[in-house]
Amino acid sequence: MSQPPRVDLRSDTVTQPTAAMREAMSAAPLGDDVFGDDPSVNALQAELAEMLGFEAALFMPTGTQSNLCALMSHCQRGEEYIVGQYAHTYRWEGGGAAVLGSIQPQPIAHAPDGSLPLDEVEAQIKPDDAHFARTRLLALENTIGGKVLPMDYLAAASALAQRRGLARHLDGARLFNAAVAIDAAEPYAAARRICSHFDSVSVCFSKGLGAPVGSVLCGSREFIQRAHRWRKMSGGGLRQAGLLAAAAQHALHHHVRRLADDHALARRLAEGLQGLPGLSVEAPQTNIVFADVAPERAAGLIEHLKARGVLATGLYRLRFVIHLDVDAVGVERAIAAVRDYFLGA
Repeated sequence: MSQPPRVDLRSDTVTQPTAAMREAMSAAPLGDDVFGDDPSVNALQAELAEMLGFEAALFMPTGTQSNLCALMSHCQRGEEYIVGQYAHTYRWEGGGAAVLGSIQPQPIAHAPDGSLPLDEVEAQIKPDDAHFARTRLLALENTIGGKVLPMDYLAAASALAQRRGLARHLDGARLFNAAVAIDAAEPYAAARRICSHFDSVSVCFSKGLGAPVGSVLCGSREFIQRAHRWRKMSGGGLRQAGLLAAAAQHALHHHVRRLADDHALARRLAEGLQGLPGLSVEAPQTNIVFADVAPERAAGLIEHLKARGVLATGLYRLRFVIHLDVDAVGVERAIAAVRDYFLGA
């Protein structure tokens, strides 16, 4: 008897291109993007920049490269960016800004809602003194650990940065998850409102939006010109990249509003795991469910789930991520597998 397909909840990066997305990729007109004449890349860049309220945009192979090029375009060697302890641009991207850009990170502990306390941000801005790295940039992430930064917080953080002469960058890898959580009826408008508080934004298409590859960095024309040079130097120049840009543009048109379905399934998963002895579940705001496992129950949990066809991660907390390849049946299977571990003999 064949086994049911596995339920892969490790990340929303595991999504497969849909049939419609593959058709869009196959039909994409192509050029050479290093020469700037790939029409599919140019169309994606122009559409996203206009949608989010920026002058220009640049297609990148990865979100890591997009963030790196942004940081190096904002900061010079020996300068500093303020960032959260659990932000990707500090913790999860290999230290690229420090190693490749000679840019010093100044990490700050997150508040419970994922934000950076603004009094602590201001306290970490260095004086203009030769003893210190010059503070140049405030880098935020939205969503952060699945949490949505509130609009009033973004406005206050932006105002602080502008008052203190700092540029503002947003790692918006899951920008549209945040936008859907803020306004499911008008997510594109919500995304634009979020972006209005930043000088640059990186948007990832290979997470919840389901494209196989690609992020786009948005900013002013002059900023994107600098980022274009850094993209070339870091090996990001692609040729017939329109195959990938077409997938991203298809996702932009067809996979944004459906993120609300992922959020609803995440809530169902969290509800199904509530009340289990040895497991504390955090109510999700978007598509990511975190849970804390009692130390005496942790050993063997991931393998137990895997044996039942459910994949999850437990790098620092138990994490389940919903995406377009997970349906209601898969969520119920995951609930059953977890409950069997904690309640079974």
